[in-house]
Amino acid sequence: MMQRRLLVLLALLSAGLVQAQDFPPKKPVTLLVGFAPGGAADGAARMIAKKLGENIGQSIVVENKAGAGGNIAHQQVAQGPADGSMLLLGSIGPLTIAPHMMKLPYDPFKDLAPISGGVYFPSVLVVNAQSGPKTLAEFVALAKKQPGSVSYASTGPGSASHLTGELFGKRIGAELLHVPYRGGSQAMPDLLAGRFTGYFAAPPTALPHIESGKVLALATTGLKRAAHLPNTPTVAESGVPGFEALNWYAFVGPAKMPAALLDRWNQEIVKVLNDAETREYLTKHGLTPHPTSRAELAEFMRKESAQWGAIVKERKIVGE
Repeated sequence: MMQRRLLVLLALLSAGLVQAQDFPPKKPVTLLVGFAPGGAADGAARMIAKKLGENIGQSIVVENKAGAGGNIAHQQVAQGPADGSMLLLGSIGPLTIAPHMMKLPYDPFKDLAPISGGVYFPSVLVVNAQSGPKTLAEFVALAKKQPGSVSYASTGPGSASHLTGELFGKRIGAELLHVPYRGGSQAMPDLLAGRFTGYFAAPPTALPHIESGKVLALATTGLKRAAHLPNTPTVAESGVPGFEALNWYAFVGPAKMPAALLDRWNQEIVKVLNDAETREYLTKHGLTPHPTSRAELAEFMRKESAQWGAIVKERKIVGE
């Protein structure tokens, strides 16, 4: 019994030493984002990273690693250093959708460790204000009249915007043409140029263009109207009852990072997400802060994986 207690005490002391000696990391911390600069993930990451850096007294550099729907960034962190100097603002696609679509060089549930939820938000279906349909009913009618000719953009194969389009097509009984991009900041200019019909966009990407009148918001994908778009109906109230598709980002790190470091990063990230200034900024841009424990995020990811995996299987979606 005495030996067992000694082992437990040593383990606790060891964890404390790791936390005390290695946090914050002695070198600059990198926060990877799997999409191009200027999109929703990038904006949220930079705001949160700034506040994190101020709190811990260490530089946190946001690095955009676009490509493969965010999978490149996720792979880099999965194979990255375990000293707490590399984190990832992971996204719904690579973490819970892509594994059902293709063989990945990493396993998000084995090679990445959950740290904390980040933000969640409904997407908004936007079209070119000059050339696109004026209502969701018109969009649906066009899709049914000309199967395969109505196109929608996404932030990459397996991304939330891709699967939202697939789910929407299934629910309205029409085939939509998927047009993948490397991020929202790249998709929006092509929408303005009329190169595709619609885009299930993240609010921060779409709001400036909605306010300028260049794009028209047809519907949002939550069950309730979005606070930042109170006059825009939901898909559910526009003829597709019960439709809901939420997008989200969460903080993860390499699975081999010591538990003490993962716990400490959780504490710091949760602190920032609960900060009044941070919450005000995120909410203003249509993002809802979602701080969680590590265990809560792990359970959330498992549920999301099961839900979207079923859609991938049913729709026979494969990686592009």
